[in-house]
Amino acid sequence: MNETTGDDRRLPPALADVARTGFDYDDGNGIDFEPYSSFCSAEETTSWLRQWTGNPEVDGDAYRLFGQDGTGGLAALWYGRPGRPLAEQPVVFLSSEGQCGVVAGNLSDFLWMLADGCGPFEAVMYGADESRPDAALTALAERHATTPRRPAHAILTEARAEFPSFAEDIEKLCR
Repeated sequence: MNETTGDDRRLPPALADVARTGFDYDDGNGIDFEPYSSFCSAEETTSWLRQWTGNPEVDGDAYRLFGQDGTGGLAALWYGRPGRPLAEQPVVFLSSEGQCGVVAGNLSDFLWMLADGCGPFEAVMYGADESRPDAALTALAERHATTPRRPAHAILTEARAEFPSFAEDIEKLCR
């Protein structure tokens, strides 16, 4: 895994705002996302990653878990860019059924993805072809984002192009 830039477990202000936002899944037409009010502890993260991979030797140092979907799949900031601040790290999702992928190249892009109506579960499981803008999440992104607004599909495509081997690298950890 990648080296982290410290052990900061405090949510960045943007994620703290996301955590205060209610997500309505609305019978499959909304965002299936339940944000946490804090990152999971290092111990919880390592335990979860060991269970997910079946590998007792991995640790969760490269991840900051910050939310889940309704089935227990987890969203995380992943230290995929060594030495860069937490908000500049990619957002990833590992589903409860074994699928995983990069969702956004950084926290700012993740905010725009949410504003366009696509959460981490939807991005990994279905892609981000359909735009369903959300006014409240757009306002949140406008307050915090440092990257330009783009459709979720463009954000997902860019992130996957930058980190093309993420899913394969995770698969290699599995036993």
